[in-house]
Amino acid sequence: MAEQTTPLRATAGPPGGSTLAAGTKPDSAVVRDALGVGIAVGLSGFAFGVTSAGSGLSLLQTCALSLLVFTGASQFALVGALAAGGNPYTAAAGAFFLGVRNAFYGLRLSQLLALPRALRPLAAQWVIDETTAVTLPQPTRRAARIGFTVTGLTLYVLWNLTTLVGALGAEALGDTDAWGLDAAGPAVFLALLAPMLKSTTERLTAALAVLLALGLLPVLPAGVPVLLSALSAPVVLFLLGRAKGHGPGRTGTEDAGATRAEGGR
Repeated sequence: MAEQTTPLRATAGPPGGSTLAAGTKPDSAVVRDALGVGIAVGLSGFAFGVTSAGSGLSLLQTCALSLLVFTGASQFALVGALAAGGNPYTAAAGAFFLGVRNAFYGLRLSQLLALPRALRPLAAQWVIDETTAVTLPQPTRRAARIGFTVTGLTLYVLWNLTTLVGALGAEALGDTDAWGLDAAGPAVFLALLAPMLKSTTERLTAALAVLLALGLLPVLPAGVPVLLSALSAPVVLFLLGRAKGHGPGRTGTEDAGATRAEGGR
């Protein structure tokens, strides 16, 4: 399958050397970025292992969650609900709703990566927040595939290893609630996401999403507030679109009058 790359432009280069096409990115840079995210987030699997064991799950149950579910937020939501004395079915439903977002990631990544059909079921296991965050900004299909693969592999291996270590070491830490380790995973992802919020639209969307999630958290089941916070994106875009359409100091009536005046000339 042909790679989705930007056409090469003729540029002068050193004799015998090679130049990168405009808009491309060196493979080494993609690998470096992917490893950075994979290692940083993968190490937080230790927090999940400790939290899960402290919530009463066995070593086998804890490791099975990381191996088979492999979406940190849903895993933390499940063990957190169980630790609070929630019904197992309710806890599982909340974790499921929280993991629904990965299905939407998959719709975009499937077009971008265009993997062979045989590999898609395997790649689906790695469709999570972090792999999506690394893959989407890549300028070419080759870079997107490298970013997705390196991030997914690094994170999957480290997350499961540190989950095992955390579950085994839970007893040595004593009261796991006192350490606040259940917040480690989300905190790491927010730290990685924050530098990507560069425009006013992105910052407003993130701020509104946080307000929606926190405001709805006390009244809705676990996982639902996160899904509803996604409504912040269309709301912000709609409001900004209206603001730009009217322009500073102009009302909808003035705009309509100007349109009629232009039509009469």
